[in-house]
Amino acid sequence: MLTGRRFRVEFTVEQAEYAERIGAACRAVWNTGLEQRREYRRRGAWMNYQPQAKELAEAKAEQTWLKDVPGHCLQQTLMDLDKACREHGTFRVHWRCGRRWAPSFRFPEGDKMTLEKLNRRHGRVKLPKLGWVKFRQTRSLDGETIRSATLTKDGPHWYVSLLVDDGIDAPTVHAAPDTAVGVDRGVVVAVATSGGELLDRPFVTAGEQRRVAALQRKLSRAVKGSANRAKTRAALAGLRARERHRRQDFCQKTAHQLAHANAVVVLEQLPAKNMTRRAKPAPDLNNPGRYLPNGATAKSGLNKAILSKGWHQFELALTSVSRYSGTQVVKVPAAYTSQRCSACGHVDPKSRESQAVFRCTHCSRPAEHADVNAAKNILAAGLAVTACRESVAPVGVAETSKQEPAGTRKELLLQPRHSAPAA
Repeated sequence: MLTGRRFRVEFTVEQAEYAERIGAACRAVWNTGLEQRREYRRRGAWMNYQPQAKELAEAKAEQTWLKDVPGHCLQQTLMDLDKACREHGTFRVHWRCGRRWAPSFRFPEGDKMTLEKLNRRHGRVKLPKLGWVKFRQTRSLDGETIRSATLTKDGPHWYVSLLVDDGIDAPTVHAAPDTAVGVDRGVVVAVATSGGELLDRPFVTAGEQRRVAALQRKLSRAVKGSANRAKTRAALAGLRARERHRRQDFCQKTAHQLAHANAVVVLEQLPAKNMTRRAKPAPDLNNPGRYLPNGATAKSGLNKAILSKGWHQFELALTSVSRYSGTQVVKVPAAYTSQRCSACGHVDPKSRESQAVFRCTHCSRPAEHADVNAAKNILAAGLAVTACRESVAPVGVAETSKQEPAGTRKELLLQPRHSAPAA
């Protein structure tokens, strides 16, 4: 199966500078190609990868700064742009800003890369024009075939993500075939299971929260462009990266625990992107130019709480590990799962006495944790879905988050050519 291996890179000074130049060139190619595609769409025409790749080759002959970077990275940038425009629409694809976009580029031809083990902690990989790149090898790569390599800058550090084929076949049967669990994702408790488990951990300590608040106040007073402002931003980025890594660790470990213990894991369909949109302004019709209270502050706090729990990240981690455990991931509608009694099926919002307590107003069942009750309802709905299916769904129902090339190179190269519109 295809999977990703991510390691922290230890660049030399020259390699770090060259990697920055490659990232800047890829960003320029992306923005230029996107503007060209948008201009064609305004004229009612369409441009795909082929003509842009031809123009890129002509531009490299004239611009030395483009010729200096690996050509495959620039071509892969155009392929990624082509895939993004085909899937999301030309005018929905975002620009890559120099300040906000972290440099990232891919070497697509893994068969031309050489991998060596240096010692117990370090390895190195030979990349085009970058040469031997040293990285912290935190896991063995024996028996795995490299398909591509992606270099990404995260904060002050660079990372290499290797897309490898580990040679493992997807299991057809789970080790415990008669097990199933329902999972409720919440704001107070990150994960609650139908078995009564409440899985959560703090991602930021109280001291770190005070430190972040102090740094934000300091940042607001700093002069733009000053060295102190840059230091403050770097300190803030370090604290946020620590929180992000803790969240990622929790999601992966929890997903591993649930997937290897259960043949079926049922989740709610939670569109986190839609749920975390900001509140729309409420214009005051009686006073033009003024607005009514719309609960924006409360909605902002809810959005922050949802994003801090990593709902989507947990779902991606669960789907990824399910390929190796043989777990079937099922998603069911989330409507009324928190208001329905898991014992009698009665739906009543008043049964939710508080955020954590659910006491049914219809039956005499003892009160229990509201998230556990919701997880039981999710499990029942998921088992009903699996029972109605004529055939067993493939392992990992949802999409995985593995890094792989944006489309097959042969498939993109064989796209039909479109003539340019007349000027």
